Amino acid sequence: MAKKFKRSYKFAIKTSLYITVFLSVVLAGFAHFTSGLLLGPFFTFIIITYFVSFFIIQYRVEHFIYKRIKKIYDNVSLLESTSLSPSRVTTDMATLTREVEKFTKDKKLEIDSLKVRETYRKEFMGNVSHELKTPLFTVQGYILTLLDGAMKDKTVRKKYLQRASKGVERLIYIVRDLDMITKLETGDLHLEKEDFNIVEIIQGSFDLLEMKAAKKNITLTFDIDYDKPIWVYGDRDRIQQILTNLIVNSIKYGKEDGTTEISIENLIKNKVIVRVTDNGEGIEEENLPRVFERFYRVDKSGSRKEGGSGLGLSIVKHIIEAHDEKIYVESVFGVGSEFSFTLEKSKDIPEIDTEIETPEA
Repeated sequence: MAKKFKRSYKFAIKTSLYITVFLSVVLAGFAHFTSGLLLGPFFTFIIITYFVSFFIIQYRVEHFIYKRIKKIYDNVSLLESTSLSPSRVTTDMATLTREVEKFTKDKKLEIDSLKVRETYRKEFMGNVSHELKTPLFTVQGYILTLLDGAMKDKTVRKKYLQRASKGVERLIYIVRDLDMITKLETGDLHLEKEDFNIVEIIQGSFDLLEMKAAKKNITLTFDIDYDKPIWVYGDRDRIQQILTNLIVNSIKYGKEDGTTEISIENLIKNKVIVRVTDNGEGIEEENLPRVFERFYRVDKSGSRKEGGSGLGLSIVKHIIEAHDEKIYVESVFGVGSEFSFTLEKSKDIPEIDTEIETPEA
C-alpha cells in the first residue's frame, strides 16, 4: 500500500529543538571544562543536530503511526478492502478523522439499507408462503376427501374436482405472475414496441371486463367521446395488461353502482397521460407508498375474498418502468382512487390524428 502522507511537523520540530538544546548545553559544558568552546564548530553542531534529529524523528513517527493506522484500516471488519484506495491511508489526524466519519456514514447507510431489504425479504417470503399455501391446502383437502370415499358419489366428485381445479388455476396464476415480475426485474422480458391506438386498447379492455363490472353494476366509461384515434408507441400487449389490471382493481375495490372512468390527456409535446379513476373505497394515505409492492394488500380480507395474486400493481409498475415511463397514484379514503401513467406519442403518425381534446374542468 502506497504511503502518501499529509505531514504535520509540529511534533518533530519541537522534539528536535529539545534534543538540540539539550545536546548543545551538554557540549558547551563539556567544552568549557576542557579545551574551550569554538563558536563556528559549535553552531555547525547545533544546525546538524537539529536537522538530523528532525528528519529521524519525523520519519520514525510517520512510520510508527502509519503502521498502526494501517492495522486499524485492515482490521475494521465493516470496511470492505475494495472501498479503501491506497491514497486514503494517512497519518494526518484531521484527514483520518474525516475518512473514518465518511466510512461510518457510508456503512451506516448500507446497514440501514440491508435492514430494509431484510424486512422486505421476510415479508415477501411470508406473503409467497401464504399465497401458495391457501390454494395448495384447498386442493389437498378436496383430493384427500375424494380419496377417503367421496369419489364414489358422482355429484360430490364432480363438485370437488371443479373446486380443486380452481385451486390449481389460482396456483398457476400466482406462479405465472411471479415468473413475469422476475423477468421484468431482471430485464429478461423484452418489449415489442409498435404504434397503436390507445383508445382501441381501452375499449377492448372495457369489452373484456364488461361482465365482471356488471356484477357490481359498475359503469366502465371514457371521460369524453374520443372520435379520433390516439396513437402511442409501446408494447401493445403489455399496455393492454396494464389497463386490464388497473380496471380490474377499480372494479374489485369499487362500490356498487359506481363508475370507472378513463381519460387520455396531453402531458407534454411527446407524451400523453392515461388516467383510470374510480369512486370506490379509496386508499388510506399511509398505504399509498406501498401499493406497488409485491403481495402488499391494502384490504387483506377484501382482496383475499376477491382473489388475485397480489402482484397486479407491482407488474403494472415494472411494465411502465420498462417503457421508461412514470406511474402515479392519488387517492382519498372513502372517495376514490386515480392511477395514471404516461406514454410516448407515436412519431410517424400525422399530428392531426394525435390531437386530444382536453376535457373542461
